[in-house]
Amino acid sequence: MLHSAISMLFEGNNFIRLLQGLWVTIRISMVSITFSIFFGIFVGILMQSKNIFIHIVTNIYLEIVRILPQLVLLMLVYFGLSKTFQIQISGEMSAILVFTFWGTAEMADLIRSSLQSISKHHYESALAIGLHKKQVLRYIILPLIFRQMLPLTINLVTRMIKTTSLTVFIGVVEVTKAGQQIISANRYTFPEAALWIYGFVFILYFITCYPMSLLSRKLEKIGSIR
Repeated sequence: MLHSAISMLFEGNNFIRLLQGLWVTIRISMVSITFSIFFGIFVGILMQSKNIFIHIVTNIYLEIVRILPQLVLLMLVYFGLSKTFQIQISGEMSAILVFTFWGTAEMADLIRSSLQSISKHHYESALAIGLHKKQVLRYIILPLIFRQMLPLTINLVTRMIKTTSLTVFIGVVEVTKAGQQIISANRYTFPEAALWIYGFVFILYFITCYPMSLLSRKLEKIGSIR
């Protein structure tokens, strides 16, 4: 059985299709996290505003992201927008929009928490030695935030990579969808295909995410020691 499973995995272009699916998974995640970091920093700083309107809007945004499952958002964007407004949007672009929407909220909340965790004496001490506000932000605040944010951002990346498996419901041929297609094609000749294909998909996810998880733990330990 093991020999047959290995043969099936490397039969035709099955192995290449799985790797291509993994690349789609990584591509969606990397593009989404890049936009999420950029927009998340901006929204996170806005959350510190004392303007009541901005405070209400950003909190509503956070609550929407926390309450609605990513799958519902994917369906809403991919099927809802295309049907209602006659917008031609691909599954991959829908995924990037939804994961950016989700990731921006996550990053913004992390930025806000990091800013709130910095004690006032950092600001006061920096101003006392003659630094301007922009210099305080550049040389004191941002390095402190970066050290706190890096392991949390890596955790968000791993979560995003795993969540891309939901895009199978909107037709994106990522690694899980590629595995499903291979299983369907071999359901008669190799009924046990699901075990071996999904097992290999598990290994691909593990190889992709576990090193980042280890890096995140290491960075957290370094940050706590300092």
